Amino acid sequence: MKTLSTTLAMGVLALSSWSAFAADESCSTVKMADPGWSDIAATNAIAGILLEGMGYKAKVDTLAVPIAYGGLKDGKIDVFLGNWMPAQQGFYDKFVATGDVTQLSKNLEGTEFTLAVPDYVWDAGVHNFADLNKFADKFGKKIYGIGSGAPANLSLQEIIKKNEFDLGGWKLVESSEQAMLAEVNRNVKKQAFVTFLGWTPHPMNVQIKGMHYLKGGEKYFGDTGTVHTLTRKGYAAACPNVGKLLTNLTFTQDMENSIMADVTNNKVSNAAAAKAWIKANPAVLDKWLDGVKTIDDKDALPAVKATL
Repeated sequence: MKTLSTTLAMGVLALSSWSAFAADESCSTVKMADPGWSDIAATNAIAGILLEGMGYKAKVDTLAVPIAYGGLKDGKIDVFLGNWMPAQQGFYDKFVATGDVTQLSKNLEGTEFTLAVPDYVWDAGVHNFADLNKFADKFGKKIYGIGSGAPANLSLQEIIKKNEFDLGGWKLVESSEQAMLAEVNRNVKKQAFVTFLGWTPHPMNVQIKGMHYLKGGEKYFGDTGTVHTLTRKGYAAACPNVGKLLTNLTFTQDMENSIMADVTNNKVSNAAAAKAWIKANPAVLDKWLDGVKTIDDKDALPAVKATL
């Protein structure tokens, strides 16, 4: 009887191990979204390095924010590291609060995301959303935003529609992050008045001399915020090992700024910059990989370190 019990127990353990391995095999490709933002490109690169060191494959698709949320809801996207709150409150209410998408964890604190101006505009007296229309002619009644459909753009469109801060006659110019910053830099060179969506962490905070964030828009953008990791519904249960990694995965402002600055200043890829940062700061792997295994159920920490 003892032999039979031992055999059964070993069989159960083997079946459990096989089930876990089979689950990880089915989760071997992690589908991630990138709205084309520098900060999410950096954090996706970090996640990709860790996943690949664990034996998984990270597949990143460039998708506008509304498409990313829809992809999470439909199960076509597994992970989105860019749930900026409260800027994405509308999308949170529509997708996360309803239970269609899961907010797994908080990955960054102390963010800012609102309208900004360069130093000479600030020095002229533009400190608040309410100050913008006082200089309407100098601004050309234009606000420069990011990609169409972005939550921050939707907030700005609502402000214009409701004529808040007397901005009813203004126009939101939508474009990619890179195109927006190129336009801002052209205006800065001419010392022309310009206001635009700014956020931190991002190299723009260093590259745009004396950049200042405007007050007054807290109803739409909050004061300081957080960034969260989203997954498709049930993902962490279906892929618990990757779910554990994503839960552990937190970032800092200094980390993201350093990686993005390396990309911008040294013309290297996000993957190269992220790998260089991790190699220079290996202690962070202890937290990120705590309780995490490789795809074939080995300790992830030495496996990932071996790939750096």
